[in-house]
Amino acid sequence: MENAPGGRAEAAKPAENAGGRRSGRRSALLRWLPLAIVALALVVLYAAGLDEYFSFAALHRYQGTLLDAVAERPILAAAAYLVVYIVVVAVSFPGASALTITGGLLFGALLGTVLATVAATAGATVIFLITRTSLGAFLAERAGPRTQKLRRGFQEDGFSYLLFLRLVPLFPFWLVNLAAALFGMRLLTYVVATAVGIVPATFVFAYLGHSLGTALDAEGPHVPVGLLVALALLGVMALAPIAVRRWRRGRGRE
Repeated sequence: MENAPGGRAEAAKPAENAGGRRSGRRSALLRWLPLAIVALALVVLYAAGLDEYFSFAALHRYQGTLLDAVAERPILAAAAYLVVYIVVVAVSFPGASALTITGGLLFGALLGTVLATVAATAGATVIFLITRTSLGAFLAERAGPRTQKLRRGFQEDGFSYLLFLRLVPLFPFWLVNLAAALFGMRLLTYVVATAVGIVPATFVFAYLGHSLGTALDAEGPHVPVGLLVALALLGVMALAPIAVRRWRRGRGRE
């Protein structure tokens, strides 16, 4: 009889261990589930061939249908545009630039900029949270030298560094999203810097879409001045990373 309490305690330990293992498995499942959903979504989108719809050819082909849908149900069309854009960015599916141009074509340069900025920021925030939850230290430990450079920048001044990377696209948009999450950037800082930083480029692409719509509607070979301006701005944006690299090399020689 004296051994009974000890026996019960020893019998309880395996049950506690089993409960801990089940809890650990549930925690791991919840941690990796969002990333698995993103991977599955990418597979489905590519398998369905939806990447073909994010092109100028597709935009020209469906321009009339899309404009009619916006004219008939503008609020529903805007909501659908937001959802599609958020999903594309959240799963890092190529097509955000094409969607921004489409937004300018359908909703005008200003409203298209607003919608695309909201959607891109929301989608980037989703993948930021997924990355921070699912991957965390795993990728941080295996980051290469290019990502380590981003790490130092985020640690020194996260807001200014992210704002710079959004304004001057030295690195791919998806890589910046991952790096900001892996290197412990605060969520509010990330959201604000992203929203502010992507506005200029978003406006350029939306303005390009609006100008393209004018060009497609024009009769004859006439090219609207707005389209030329938008293309010039895109050229300046493309040269910005080169100018920054040369400026850095010049500072290094001093």
